[in-house]
Amino acid sequence: MRNDPVPGLLARATKVLEAEFGRLPAFDAAPESAASTEEMARVLEATAHRLGDNYPNFHPLYAGQMLKPPHPVARAAYALAMTLNPNNHARDGGRASSEMEIEAVGEIARMFGWTETFLGHLTSSGTLANLEALWVAGQMAAGRRIVGSAQAHYTHQRISSVLKLDYTAVAADSRGRMSVKALETELRKGDVGTVVVTLGTTAIGAVDPLDLILDLRKRYGFRVHVDAAYGGYFRLISEDLDEPARRAYAAISEADSIVVDPHKHGLQPYGCGCVLFRDPAVGRFYKHDSPYTYFTSKQLHLGEISLECSRAGASAVALWATQQLLPLVPGGTFACGLARGRAAALELDRRLREDKNHRFVPLAAGPPELDIVVWRLNADTPERASELAQEVFVACAAEDLHLALVQLPESWFRTSAGTDGDASGHVTCLRSVLMKPEHEDWLDRIWVTLTAACAHVKEG
Repeated sequence: MRNDPVPGLLARATKVLEAEFGRLPAFDAAPESAASTEEMARVLEATAHRLGDNYPNFHPLYAGQMLKPPHPVARAAYALAMTLNPNNHARDGGRASSEMEIEAVGEIARMFGWTETFLGHLTSSGTLANLEALWVAGQMAAGRRIVGSAQAHYTHQRISSVLKLDYTAVAADSRGRMSVKALETELRKGDVGTVVVTLGTTAIGAVDPLDLILDLRKRYGFRVHVDAAYGGYFRLISEDLDEPARRAYAAISEADSIVVDPHKHGLQPYGCGCVLFRDPAVGRFYKHDSPYTYFTSKQLHLGEISLECSRAGASAVALWATQQLLPLVPGGTFACGLARGRAAALELDRRLREDKNHRFVPLAAGPPELDIVVWRLNADTPERASELAQEVFVACAAEDLHLALVQLPESWFRTSAGTDGDASGHVTCLRSVLMKPEHEDWLDRIWVTLTAACAHVKEG
C-alpha cells in the first residue's frame, strides 16, 4: 500500500473539531459503544482479513472497471464528518454540510457553464441522479417517450420502466456514438419528449454528438438530458479531445439536465452522484409538506429539492474538501490528472495498433475518445477471438494485471466490408479503463504483462 498521510492529518483535524464542541459537558458513552479496545481491534483485524478478498482497485495494475480510489483528503474529510454523521436532508441534520453541498454543487455547475440560475444537489449514486432527471422529464413531457443510444447505460431503460415511461433505444455508429440519422427517424414520429445524450459511455467512453442533437431540438422540440456520469469531468480538458467530442462538450450548457458522478473521476468515495437542472423552476415538482422538518431555517433545505430523504452529509463534506484542494478549472492539478489518464489510453491504443505480431484488433474507427481502450484478439472467427479474450483475461490476472471483458458489435473492428462474421453479431473483447494518473507511469509494465499473457495463451 502507499505511504498514506491520512491518519496523522485526520488526528490533527479531529482535535480542531473537538475544540468546536469544547463547552459541552462530559458524558458516558452508551453501553453499545463501550466495547473494549481489544474487542474492537479483534473485529477490525477480522474485517481487514475479509477485505483482503478484493481486487486491488487502488493500484495502477488494476485497469479493468471504472474504479478510481478517492483522494486522501476526501477520505479524511469523510471520516472527520462521520464523527458527526450529518444528514443533508433538513438543516437540522447538517447545517455546515448542507452549505458545503450547495457550494460544491455550484462549482460543478460552473464547470458546465452554469453560473447563475440552476437547481442541483448530490445523490447517493448516478442511478438516483438519472432517475430524478428522467422523473422531471416525465413531468415536463407527460405521455411522451424517452429515447437514448443503444450504447447508453442500461439504467435509463430500467429507470424508465420504474417511472412507467416508454423508452426506445436508437442505433449507435461504429464509434459507439448515437446515430443522428436513427434519432431523427424516431423524432419524426412526433412523440419523443426527452433524448438522453451520453458523454462518455461506460462500454468504450464514446461521446454522443450533443451539438448535432441540439440542432434537432430546434426542429422537433424535446428535452435534452446529458448523462455525463462517467465523462462529465472531461469538460475540463475538452480542448485536448478530438473535434466531435470538443463540439459536444462545448454545447453542454444548452442541456436541460446533466448528471455527473463525483465518485468516478471526481475522486470521491461511493456513493456520490450529482444532478443539475438548467431551469430552477423544476423545483416545483419536488414540493411536499412535512409537519416538522423544514422549520428551523428559512433557507433552502436540500430535502425540498431531492427525491431522497436522508442523504450522507459526509459525502458533501468530502466533495467540498476535495474541490477546495483541487479546484475544477482547466489547467489545474485535477484536470492534469484527467489528461494523464487519457494520455495513457492513447499510448496503449497506439501500441495495440502498431503491434508487429498483429495480435490485437483495436476499434476500426480510431483511437479512444476519453480514457477507455477496447480491443479484440486477432483470430479467424469472432468465436475464437472471444475465447482468446477470456484466456488472456485470466492469464493477465494471474500476473496481477486486472483488465475487463466487454461484448461489442463485431463489425466495429472491421476495416472493410466482407470480413468474416455476421454484421449483427457480437464479440467478447478486452477493455481497459485507464482513469488513474499513475497509469501513465505504469504503462510499460501493463504492456509487458499483456503481451506476455498473449504469448502464454498462444503456447498453451
